[in-house]
Amino acid sequence: MVIASFSDLKTRLHELPPKRAVVAAAHDEHTLQAVFAAWRDGLIHPILVGREESILSIAHSLGEPLDSVQVVDAADDVQCAARSVALIRRGEGAMLIKGMLPTGTLLKAVVNKETGIRASQVMSHVAVLDVPSYHKLLYVTDGGMVVAPDLEQKRHILKNAVDFCRFLGYDCPKAAALCAVETVNPTMPETADAAVLKAEGEQGNFGHCLVEGPIALDLATDRESAQIKGYHSPVAGDADILLAPSIAAGNLLGKSLYGLAGGEMAGVVLGAKVPITVNSRGATAEEKYWSILICAAMN
Repeated sequence: MVIASFSDLKTRLHELPPKRAVVAAAHDEHTLQAVFAAWRDGLIHPILVGREESILSIAHSLGEPLDSVQVVDAADDVQCAARSVALIRRGEGAMLIKGMLPTGTLLKAVVNKETGIRASQVMSHVAVLDVPSYHKLLYVTDGGMVVAPDLEQKRHILKNAVDFCRFLGYDCPKAAALCAVETVNPTMPETADAAVLKAEGEQGNFGHCLVEGPIALDLATDRESAQIKGYHSPVAGDADILLAPSIAAGNLLGKSLYGLAGGEMAGVVLGAKVPITVNSRGATAEEKYWSILICAAMN
């Protein structure tokens, strides 16, 4: 299965029951706009954690009744994070949505060894992009969590992304280990890592998927460029996953596709017991909605 766009993905969810979603620091208009839209669309049933008086006031201003929605009062960011994670830990939510609190505060509660919900050795971020010039969704990783991943960390980041795509219904995700060149160069360590990941992919270490690398961005996303350069691969021009060599590369790539290229973006953190949306506090309600959509689509 290939998902062409966020709208395409949304149409595939109409028969699925809504998922319980815990919203940390829900006292924010954009967050509640996105949450209420997802609730109306039957994607989620929310639990709102945060300053109760503010949540009720914002909900009233948006014309949303909260009779059937649980509101959990929390006075500050630390309480919001702790109480939200505790709800997930007790099995009361299938996803965690970040509201008006710093990402670091939320993730500190997530990774707490005694009370957290971490499930993987390496947690990673995937930016999901619906770009007008590309024929399907792109999954860029990791532009938000692991600063300078070594080979072992890249294995986990790649596995997280491949598993994520399979959760969304992909039969054989195509992953491109991005580099500036297509050959192994001793002065560019990421090219050697990419070659190792490709070999391990061929051995089945990441399950049913195709891993290509080293490969440049243009070859991964433009079949004509690959043909001109004589680069033959089923991933060329048809990549699903773009594995960045560093957080800087992943962040720049995601934001350029989102901003300059006019794409729409959703973001999710993987490696916890449930998917976590970590949009910027300044993100639009639409961007937050798409992130909720992606998490709701995970089977």
